Amino acid sequence: MNYWMQNEKNIFVAAHRGWRSRYPENTMEAFRAAVELGVDQIETDVRITKDGELVLIHDDTVDRTTNGNGKVCEMTLEEIRALDAGIKKAACFAGAKIPLLFELMELVKDHPTMTLDLELKEYPTQGREELAYEVCDRVLAIVDSYGFTDRIVINSFSGKLNEYIYRKYGKKYRQHVFFPVEALGECKINPYSYAYCSCMFGSPYMANKEAFDRMRACGVQPWAGAAVKDEKGVENVIANGGVLITCDNPDEILALLRERGYHR
Repeated sequence: MNYWMQNEKNIFVAAHRGWRSRYPENTMEAFRAAVELGVDQIETDVRITKDGELVLIHDDTVDRTTNGNGKVCEMTLEEIRALDAGIKKAACFAGAKIPLLFELMELVKDHPTMTLDLELKEYPTQGREELAYEVCDRVLAIVDSYGFTDRIVINSFSGKLNEYIYRKYGKKYRQHVFFPVEALGECKINPYSYAYCSCMFGSPYMANKEAFDRMRACGVQPWAGAAVKDEKGVENVIANGGVLITCDNPDEILALLRERGYHR
């Protein structure tokens, strides 16, 4: 099955950490709501706990999004799951939990056209190289075990980690990188030589059309990031030829695209 039907006339919408504008980010509540809304993709972030469990949270600490504090990598799953990941968004979300990776996979398996963008947040920094590679391999093994190999893009801001994936797996997995190349840190291989897609940054919303065109010339799909929030941003994406928008407010972005005939 071809899950990747996005193009300049059918722009995909990815829910950034779930439906983040309305629900507590990276929770099952946010993911379920985004799926029910009809997005094409869920974007999320993967980290590892002290006892080796793969959880979905963006920051390296729990401070911003929960009622706790401390580094994710220094907490056990039991400690992580005891936290409230919803109360800071609104009282009605009290009791929401930081989910495990497999919980999102279980949700998505019942929605056969849904795609995933999995961002690896464990980077191969000094002293953590082997851990980062182990987490990456474990995530990809779980993806394969669910039969999702063709339904995901794997995403990292680390050029070193991206190159590890490419060297070990070739183009088995679609790799999501970033523009400009400086966003990826040290790169020994041109990331646009192996990437499937690139998130385009810039002011006020994204890179200019010339940069989008350069991506296409490299065979890399130009995607727009979560800076796109409104009508002006959507018009920019259309004008530049973007084929996917990752956004915090997928309800509004879907409506804007559908009004213009750019989402099926």
